[in-house]
Amino acid sequence: MQHASHHDLRLSFRQLLESQECFYTASVFDPMSARIASDLGFEVGILGGSVASMQVLAAPDFALISLSEFVEQATRIGRVAELPVIADADHGYGNAFNAMRTVVELERAGIAALTLEDTMLPAKFGHKSTDLISIEEAVGKLSAALEARVDPALSIIARTNASVISTDEVIRRVSAYQATGVDGICIVGIEDFEHLEQIAAAVSIPLMLVTYGNPKLNDRARLARLGVRIVVNGHAAYFAAIKATYDCLRLERGGEASPLSATALAHKYTNPEEYIVWAREYMDVEE
Repeated sequence: MQHASHHDLRLSFRQLLESQECFYTASVFDPMSARIASDLGFEVGILGGSVASMQVLAAPDFALISLSEFVEQATRIGRVAELPVIADADHGYGNAFNAMRTVVELERAGIAALTLEDTMLPAKFGHKSTDLISIEEAVGKLSAALEARVDPALSIIARTNASVISTDEVIRRVSAYQATGVDGICIVGIEDFEHLEQIAAAVSIPLMLVTYGNPKLNDRARLARLGVRIVVNGHAAYFAAIKATYDCLRLERGGEASPLSATALAHKYTNPEEYIVWAREYMDVEE
């Protein structure tokens, strides 16, 4: 069977970035979901860091998954994917050198694009998991990531969190990140279109938003006019898989379908309370 090459998929993703349209991602978490997404006509998929943590470790999104574990899952997906896949590469798994290694490994895995965020991960003693590194450190990591890229078609996208800093600080950050030569800017935590318009005015490269279904941003045409090319609207497919698995196994044991939601089940089986207790005891911080 003839498959699209990784380079061709990267070129396809760049065509999405260069278009005047806005595309919603499919949440892909294994080879089967990647094939399904492609067959259903999705233009792009995303392997989320939180999803990978649940899928590989059954652990919450507390920066517990290692680069090698994440790359293994990305490689399985890249082996069969017929649509470009974005990897949520978190903080690049460390400093600038680690970010370079992350780019090298994910490029070999067949990923079409990756996001690198400016979150301080893993959280340091006494710090929250939403704290950000300095602009200077983030610029260094992004510049290092660009240096590590071999295939120029691979897209590297800088990510920041607009919900934990002021709009002026977001603009300072995205302006600095854009100047490094990255291929796009990814923003989490946009409140509404007024918030987006203020930030988008400072950006001349494609935007990617993580909206988690925010109804105030539910206008694809308006998003496209503001330069948004990619939207991550959550990972409903993965949570639906958890729910279906639970209900199927419960029925096989003679029970009934559970009233628990997929989110509640994910919370139950990733045991986040244990990690919160450990964070308080060993890191002097509440998650």
